[in-house]
Amino acid sequence: MRKVVSRDGTTIAYRKAGDGPPIVLLNGAFRDHTIFDQLVPELTPSCTVYAYDRRGRGESGDAPAWSLEREVEDLAAVIEEAGGEAVVFAGSTGANLALHAARAGLPITRLALHEPYFRTAGHPMPPADCLDVIRTLLADDRRGEAAEYYLGEMLGLAPAVIAEWRKAPLWATNEAHAHTLVYDVTLCGDFRVHPEEVAEVRMPSVVVCSDGTSDWLRDAAMATATALPHGWGMRLPGSWHRVQTDVLGGVLSGFATT
Repeated sequence: MRKVVSRDGTTIAYRKAGDGPPIVLLNGAFRDHTIFDQLVPELTPSCTVYAYDRRGRGESGDAPAWSLEREVEDLAAVIEEAGGEAVVFAGSTGANLALHAARAGLPITRLALHEPYFRTAGHPMPPADCLDVIRTLLADDRRGEAAEYYLGEMLGLAPAVIAEWRKAPLWATNEAHAHTLVYDVTLCGDFRVHPEEVAEVRMPSVVVCSDGTSDWLRDAAMATATALPHGWGMRLPGSWHRVQTDVLGGVLSGFATT
């Protein structure tokens, strides 16, 4: 992987592939750049793709103290590597981070978001003490339990589904990156869509959701799209919190090259 040094000296690792306008891919909770392994080939015929490991994950470094500003600076460093401006596609809690970055004035030419982590009216909020619970579990080195708590209490997955996740090869990554759950929960703030803040994001934007996702994720996506001055929402074929890869690739390729 290629490396770039962020403003605070943290090394950020990324992969570059393809040819065309640059698009930076930004992952959500638990994940590193490998979550985009199937999506990248859909984009490389028309875009130069930059998929990076957020700090604390994969081959990227970390710092003793996390802050939202440092994560925004990491994205800025990758965009600079991409030529100084880029389209950004971000999913889940990564979409929340991308909104913060756009409001901070990063040179994002177009913004594509997949199911940002918000809760809208009519849907229950995460537990008020969720961040404290995750921190306590991690302090006791109960990384697997922290991952289970996030999936169950924060995402609403049933115990039987979580049990199946634990059997999958990807579970090792969930535990390895469990400490970054504190980062993602923190950057989500109060978990609400604040239209006056989202309205500060003025570049062309699209927010996608899956037709097989949870109601609260769908409603959060559409509320975000409504609040974006130059944004629109799209409901695409897929499953829970995941859009069908070839469909998503086509949408993003068209959006990035228009």
